[in-house]
Amino acid sequence: MGFSVNTNLGAMAALQSLSDTNRNLAQVQTRINTGLSVSSTKDDSASFAIAQTLRSDVGGLKAVSSSLNRAKSVTDVAVAGAEQISDVINQMKAKAYQSADAGIDANSRAAINQDFVALRDQITTIVNSSEFNGTNLLKSGGGTVTALQSLKDGDSVAANYQPDSLSVANQALDLGGSVVTVGATGQVDTQANAQAMIDTLTTTQSNLATSLSTLGAASRKIEAQQTFTSKLSDVVEAGIGNLVDADLAKESAKLQALQVKQQLGVQALSIANQAPSTIISLFR
Repeated sequence: MGFSVNTNLGAMAALQSLSDTNRNLAQVQTRINTGLSVSSTKDDSASFAIAQTLRSDVGGLKAVSSSLNRAKSVTDVAVAGAEQISDVINQMKAKAYQSADAGIDANSRAAINQDFVALRDQITTIVNSSEFNGTNLLKSGGGTVTALQSLKDGDSVAANYQPDSLSVANQALDLGGSVVTVGATGQVDTQANAQAMIDTLTTTQSNLATSLSTLGAASRKIEAQQTFTSKLSDVVEAGIGNLVDADLAKESAKLQALQVKQQLGVQALSIANQAPSTIISLFR
């Protein structure tokens, strides 16, 4: 290679090598700063596109989880109220049995009836109080619960997208309804009324058992779906990590190597830049 002050091929080669090292160093520093090996479509278009789709799925699963949490709260409030009503019905039946006893006097029956009426009215209080977020599954007209169960589309036509969902029906436990058959003015003030009330309360107990079973099954189903959704979300997030997360141990090792290479590149460029000055010695 000839000597020239116009073209310094050694310096050009050293500069290209140093520039390449600086680009790699910047890439490694970005990976360390972000914790991602693929933070842009420029890094890996395929992996980035897949990760973006999975991130969208995670967002959807969070919406599903939120919907299930709301439904679980509404259902659990209804379960608590229905269980309390069942306890009250049991107490009312005990009072009805006491009042149906032919051996008690009128004053005792009146006192028993007073307790019975207080218990009866308590059912209305429980029903009205069993509300969460504007929904009351125990009150007639109080609404039902519909929650997202998954992101699955139940319709093959995209325009008619319908995500998979679950519903919990209203149980209508108001006094005088089809479940709690005790009337709003029901009493055990006479032996005959007490005997009739025993039959009414027996029917109510049977109806309540069905409502409790329905609410309990719904609560268990929601809880199971919550667990599955949580696990699925974790799996998807792990999948995203496998695609785009950086191995910081490897990146740290690369950083050390590139920093040394950068220093050597600077020295090599400095030496190459000194080469033209040797031409001066030829003219002395």
